[in-house]
Amino acid sequence: MRNNSISQAIIILKQGGIIAYPTEAVFGLGCDPFNETAVLKLLALKNRERKKGLILIAANWEQIKFLIQESETMRLPRITNQPTTWVFPASKNAPSWICGEHLTIALRITLHPIAQKICLDFGPIVSTSANLEGKAPARTKNEVLAQFPSELDLIIDGETGGCKNPSAIKDAITGKILRRG
Repeated sequence: MRNNSISQAIIILKQGGIIAYPTEAVFGLGCDPFNETAVLKLLALKNRERKKGLILIAANWEQIKFLIQESETMRLPRITNQPTTWVFPASKNAPSWICGEHLTIALRITLHPIAQKICLDFGPIVSTSANLEGKAPARTKNEVLAQFPSELDLIIDGETGGCKNPSAIKDAITGKILRRG
């Protein structure tokens, strides 16, 4: 991992740009989740409907727990080696352009070293698979370039984490599996 790539990514994210980076299973597209213009640009780039909502990744729960509606019975899930995205009731701090048509927000603590370093230095970022709607997610830098030849502000080179499938998605209240990983 090159620190200059991470430093460049942080600058681009602060300026409202879009980056591609390796995650546990595929390359992700990311931007500042609190910059509505950046998020709408990312959605247009992917040809993805806003109503679907987006996943945010973070380096730790402290970075994102203000986005979760507090509940006396809810506990933050344990972080495991299996990447898992958790769907929580969204707090009033969660941007509507991230939640889509849902009253929930999808959050994951990333253990991928590159994605984690970006989040440590910047904060939580959008994490959606690097692909056009309906196409297979990119697993290499070259596959990202094949789908997005010039539209991204930066592609961070690196290996994905080796998981065969994108993260499982689970309901944080019920534990119900919404998508198998």
